[in-house]
Amino acid sequence: MNQTVILPLLAACIISIAAGRLFIPFLRKLKIGQTVRDDGPQTHLKKNGTPTMGGIIFIFAITIVSLLYIPSNPYILPILLMMYGFGIIGFVDDYIKVVLKRSMGLRAWQKMAGQIVITGIFICYMFLFSGLSLSMYLPFAGGLAIDLGYWNIPLMFLIILGIVNGVNFTDGLDGQASMVTIAVAAFFTFSAIKLQVGITPITAAVAGALLGFLFYNSHPASVFMGDTGSLALGGFVAGAAYILREPVFIAIIGFIYLIEVVSVILQVGYFKLTHGKRIFKMAPIHHHFEKCGYAETKVAAAFALVTVILCFAACLGIK
Repeated sequence: MNQTVILPLLAACIISIAAGRLFIPFLRKLKIGQTVRDDGPQTHLKKNGTPTMGGIIFIFAITIVSLLYIPSNPYILPILLMMYGFGIIGFVDDYIKVVLKRSMGLRAWQKMAGQIVITGIFICYMFLFSGLSLSMYLPFAGGLAIDLGYWNIPLMFLIILGIVNGVNFTDGLDGQASMVTIAVAAFFTFSAIKLQVGITPITAAVAGALLGFLFYNSHPASVFMGDTGSLALGGFVAGAAYILREPVFIAIIGFIYLIEVVSVILQVGYFKLTHGKRIFKMAPIHHHFEKCGYAETKVAAAFALVTVILCFAACLGIK
């Protein structure tokens, strides 16, 4: 266990910290800074100009560590490719917005089209080449799994796209997406050990790399992960969930991702139906709590704590 959990975690953490020290000054030099929305919480305006696209830091650390373990743990590769596929979409979006100074970035349909393509490739892999069962374990059911046959295809599109965008929306407060995903990665590590699925090096590496990234991303953040990082993390979460046959567990461990994306859907839908009325003061929902007067650090810590508790509970639901 030390070789597939402790060593990847520590190595990724150290690499992430070292990469941050080199990469963040480089981002500052290139003036790759975040533009904060004027209609958001006023406390966020001081974040204007903070370097973004920092997800490259932990992606680099995860990659270096994971590559060492792929020969003996082949199921690491599809998870890594999911992380890269969605991360590239995020990188292009960030590059257009921040480097080319086009505020729109990728259009919504372009972003979604890219995500659908990456998801489709992963689904083809799972059906045709993985050799894995597509049955999904049910929490607290004594190892019972259900297989929906070809109905898995539309469900996989729905779940994967929901997860990826949920992680993306969770990245709105200093350290929040990092802390929440550390807990999720820890759960996947426990699951992989219990189910004897050889992906612990990458799940542990993700936890370690994000711990290192928090050195720079915790409040007040000196770098943001950007869509480069948040979409990459979404790809990791979705890929690991399916390799472990645990997408149903996302409803528990990814509760924060879920409420973040649902809050946006509800806000947009209600706004259009009522011609301008809102359910929340601002979406995603973490901004609603800020608008209600809660400090950014308290909201982020609360969301992370909820995820930790739910991940512990979910561990009890594994056979």
